[in-house]
Parts: sequence; structure tokens; C-alpha cells
Amino acid sequence: MTDMGNRAPDWLRQARADLEHARTSLAHGDFDWSCFAAQQAAEKAIKAVFYHLHGDPWGHSLLALLEGLVDPARASVTPELLDSARALDKQYIPTRYPNGFAQGAPIDYYTKPDAEESIGHAESILSFCEATIRQPASDAGIGEGDGGAHNGEAS
Repeated sequence: MTDMGNRAPDWLRQARADLEHARTSLAHGDFDWSCFAAQQAAEKAIKAVFYHLHGDPWGHSLLALLEGLVDPARASVTPELLDSARALDKQYIPTRYPNGFAQGAPIDYYTKPDAEESIGHAESILSFCEATIRQPASDAGIGEGDGGAHNGEAS
């Protein structure tokens, strides 16, 4: 197996691009996609932290990923950041699939305030991740094991 080096910068760069996509979707009135892109930005930013720390993140739950960090990085995770993760976790499936609702399509349910809130949550998580990555890997810490709850989906 070839060592591809630390891919954290690639994941963080894509997280920033996804956040910009969320903003663009908001501006175009594509509120469902804005919410999903915000979730994706946060997920990729958290995974960048794991890769920075030589961890192996798995899954899509932002809450599980943040809780997979250990001190001192975990100690920096505030209750507000966990709430942001919870809010964005709710955007992963129903923003894309009509069967997330009793009737209608995601485009019928998502609003400008939903998109603005999701972007705000993603910005908070991205800021945390960027600050954590600026620390030396030995000072940031990751959890033991696989770095996240298994939810049956590939990372």
C-alpha cells in the first residue's frame, strides 16, 4: 500500500469549497442544497482534523466524529459546537431524498433561514477544525479506534 501522506489539507480545502457551494446555493435559492453542502463542509472539516492527527474517521455523523476526538482536542469542543453538529446531522439525508418526508420533495421544505442557520453551524465547525489543525498533531489528540460511530455507510 502506498503512503499517500497526510491528506488533511485536501480535506480542509474541499470543506472550504463545500461551504462556498452552500453560500452560492443560498444565493440562488437552492436552500435544500445549501443545507446539504453546509453539512458536507462540516463533515470534511472534521475528517481533516482526524487525518491531521493520523486518525481514521468513519461515518457521517458529525456528532459522533466530534465525540471521537480525545483531549486536548475534545476538551475544546463546546456544547454549542455539539449542538451545531446535531443540527447539521439532520441535514444529511432529508435534504436530498423525497422519502425523508411524508409527501413532497426536499425543495418544498427548506427555507432561506434553514440555509442561513446551516451555514452558520458549518462556519463554527470549520473554524474549530482550522484552529485544531494549526496545533501540532501531538497536542490535539484523537480517540482510540475508528474515530466515529458506524452507521453502515462508507466514509
